[in-house]
Amino acid sequence: MRIGELAARAGASPRQVRFDEAKGLITSTREANHYRDYSETALGRVQQIRELLDAGLSTQLIRAILPCLESPRDPIVFEGVTAGTVAALEQERDRLSGRIEALTRNRDAVTGHLTELRRRAD
Repeated sequence: MRIGELAARAGASPRQVRFDEAKGLITSTREANHYRDYSETALGRVQQIRELLDAGLSTQLIRAILPCLESPRDPIVFEGVTAGTVAALEQERDRLSGRIEALTRNRDAVTGHLTELRRRAD
């Protein structure tokens, strides 16, 4: 599929898709007219990348964890993984856990508020 279709289906812009490709997060082939051609699997990958970027992960960390997201049950071999990469991933995991807890508290507070509003409206 072409870049415009991929971007639209993934909820991204063509510029974001080109950025992902420039960072080595996705790949494409080139058609005879030099247009980029993306496989169907690129759709899920772009959606994952957008979600991870929205969560605050850097493209460097995303590149490090993409193999885990692709096939978590297969043996994963990381060449050149350093203790620093592992530490950075652990830090990101802990930061995300903190955000999830905060979002859960906020969601629960909003739900409680809505419940009370509905109760009073009856």
